[in-house]
Amino acid sequence: MSAAAAAEKKVVPESVLKKQKREEQWALEKKEALEVKRKEAREKKKVIVQKAQEYAQEYEDQEKELVQLKREARLKGGFYVSPEAKLLFIIRIRGINAMHPKTRKILQLLRLRQIFNGVFLKVNKATINMLRRVEPYVTYGYPNLKSVRELIYKRGYGKLNKQRVPLSDNSIIEQGLGSHGIVCIEDLVHEIMTVGPHFKEANNFLWPFKLKAPLGGMKKKRNHYVEGGDAGNRENYINELIRRMN
Repeated sequence: MSAAAAAEKKVVPESVLKKQKREEQWALEKKEALEVKRKEAREKKKVIVQKAQEYAQEYEDQEKELVQLKREARLKGGFYVSPEAKLLFIIRIRGINAMHPKTRKILQLLRLRQIFNGVFLKVNKATINMLRRVEPYVTYGYPNLKSVRELIYKRGYGKLNKQRVPLSDNSIIEQGLGSHGIVCIEDLVHEIMTVGPHFKEANNFLWPFKLKAPLGGMKKKRNHYVEGGDAGNRENYINELIRRMN
């Protein structure tokens, strides 16, 4: 075979060249897009770490201020009265036996459809009135930062497209609450704990917590906490119950 014939045989069709060029272009675009994504992820991570540090500092400052105020009050011969709590955590402790329809309706409004379900609520007059109506069926109190954080990290599920989704990734929180400036789990904890301006949206995003039966059981579900039972307002003692149920 002559050299000219061999050269002719090696000519690559134009369509193949075009295809190769297209594939090279796509590969390049894919690589660039991946690089942009990685850069965005790095930037987001920086912002999230910074926010977490700011929140930690804020909680620490609040703690120090509280200690300082208590100390000053004691030096003056008085005592410090803590400001009224803004956040409640409610746990349903009884089933549906012999329940009044109105009571059932209120429990549904509170999203407490099953026994040992728990939800956060903002303290206001309407909330307190509703809780008084269903008091024999629930126990509630004022959760501290440790309880809020443990509940969200350990048993937190979000609501996306009416589906119950585990909070395994910050992107899930960003999808559900990004429009309100809540993009990571620490944002969510802070919004709930401080009862922030978007508390309603954040709380609705959180699926009711499914807790386990308390370690060591319950004393008397039908009696009020003050009478040595389990129902009603436990105030700060709700944190001890959350530990046993989480």
